Amino acid sequence: MPIYQRENGIWYIDIKTQTGQRIRRSSGTKNKTEAQELHDKLAYEQWRIDRLGDKPKRIWDEAVLLWIQEKGGEKKSIKADISRLRHLQSLRGLNLNSISRSMILETVNSLPCSKATKNRYIALIRAILRKAKYDWQWIDDIPQIPLYKEPSKRVRWITVKEAQCLISKLPSYMALMAVFSLATGLRQSNVFHLKWCQVDISKRAAWFGESETKSEHSLGVALNEMALDVLKMQRGKHPIYVFVNSKGNPIQSLNSKLWKKAVREAGLLDFRWHDLRHTWASWLAQKGVPIIH
Repeated sequence: MPIYQRENGIWYIDIKTQTGQRIRRSSGTKNKTEAQELHDKLAYEQWRIDRLGDKPKRIWDEAVLLWIQEKGGEKKSIKADISRLRHLQSLRGLNLNSISRSMILETVNSLPCSKATKNRYIALIRAILRKAKYDWQWIDDIPQIPLYKEPSKRVRWITVKEAQCLISKLPSYMALMAVFSLATGLRQSNVFHLKWCQVDISKRAAWFGESETKSEHSLGVALNEMALDVLKMQRGKHPIYVFVNSKGNPIQSLNSKLWKKAVREAGLLDFRWHDLRHTWASWLAQKGVPIIH
């Protein structure tokens, strides 16, 4: 029974390969002639695979699904990958062998984002196609895709006086986190989600495991007097987390509205939370402390 029709009117394909494997799938059409043509095309392709050793034709969707399955348990940024993949709709359903350099660039060019973000899309597409070639052996060649030239990396920092002014404009719970960031140079997520079990005040240190750092390497951070003072002020506010909001709940994310208001009132321009980390590094450099050992 090469093709058959179900109650919904759609024709379905049934192919038996040379090795005895059964391939059953929907033709996606209610037109018998179209369904038969698709059946014959698939049967011919399968014959070439069985008899001539051709590689089975794989589509982008299959590569994406396998990428997510393989990386889901090991890649920290898999959620970001999934989000980006949703924006690559024009590649859906395409045979991997038919995806060309011009097609990829056209797809990425159409995205309303910066060159740096477009480069992340290209890097993701490259990685999936490399997997398809070298690990899964689905394709023989992959297109060479150039990256966009990015502008010089933005570095913004403020003076001690400017920092004091900014801190005075922030709600108290945000001010304490900002001070701790300036004292340690830690990333936003490490400060916001810091737990008491990661801190030892007597040893003047905090620890972060591999899963808690961007580099995926464990990290130990020395705590200066300013950082220790903040920790002492936070004692008793929460049994697990060091920092909490005005309602006593753990910090989930930055309150952008309050942050932007404080930045504006402090008379600062183009200053982000991450720039507290840049400021910490700049202050160290000005004191003669080497940033890279």
